[in-house]
Amino acid sequence: MSSPYEGGCDHVHVKATSEPIDNHVCHCNVCKAVTGQQTTHVAFFKHGDLKADHPELMKRQPFNANNPGGPLELCTCAECGAALMLDDKEGRIRVAVPNVMGYDDANFPDATYHAFYDDTKGYPKPDDGRPVYDSLRPDFTWPSPS
Repeated sequence: MSSPYEGGCDHVHVKATSEPIDNHVCHCNVCKAVTGQQTTHVAFFKHGDLKADHPELMKRQPFNANNPGGPLELCTCAECGAALMLDDKEGRIRVAVPNVMGYDDANFPDATYHAFYDDTKGYPKPDDGRPVYDSLRPDFTWPSPS
């Protein structure tokens, strides 16, 4: 079965089997540090809905260097170093960053809101008509671990 959400690299292919459960523009400092982007399009999938065909070829490192014991790990290809996904050690979600992780960003639905915006960061509040929050959207519920 083909999926519009397929990414990865030549060595590890990542594929979603369902639609994202959350899809936002992230303004957090961790995403900025990892991607080098001012904002990042981020899609959350239920943990079991985003899979790699060769997980044995994935290296894992803390996503947040300031919180190395935190739940998210950045998975990269052991062969070429490509970013593949974020994996939640608690088994709730996996995360795709379409324009960084080998996906066709145009296949993803538009982000529905802005997350982790902080007006002390020195840039204007987004005014593209999407809601802006200082965290995830208020109605977001973490899925149960898989």
